Amino acid sequence: MISTNSDVPCVGSLAQAGVPAAALFHSLSDPTRLGILCHLALGEQKVVDLVTHLCAAQSTVSKHLSCLRECGLVQSRAAGRASLYSLAVPEELTGPLAAAERLLAVTGDAVELCPTYGTAAAATVRAPLAAARQEPLDERRNPRGPDRP
Repeated sequence: MISTNSDVPCVGSLAQAGVPAAALFHSLSDPTRLGILCHLALGEQKVVDLVTHLCAAQSTVSKHLSCLRECGLVQSRAAGRASLYSLAVPEELTGPLAAAERLLAVTGDAVELCPTYGTAAAATVRAPLAAARQEPLDERRNPRGPDRP
């Protein structure tokens, strides 16, 4: 439980922030967005550089950059025909990213193995959704069934 003791720096104001604080943490919760932020902590990057680094589709990276820009975490500037992206508030973002790395080092695999938020939980949610999306696609390709021409 988070204490709102005024002797603990910023914990009280974070607890009072409520929805905006939760929205901030949600913006950091996607692995692609987090990867973008970590890569931008190294300096300005073009979308193509982020695509290569993250091994993700250009449309995916652009979608997440747009989200991060709307959240005020990323900014862009024109450089000829390309755009260069950077952290909007690098000092404020690198601190929490480094703190997350330290926290993960201390907790080990506990977060990843968490049945509610860990990778197994995410796979459990993704598998039925993927299966549900795949079945109608197969039916549309061959309405007579998978074994019929």
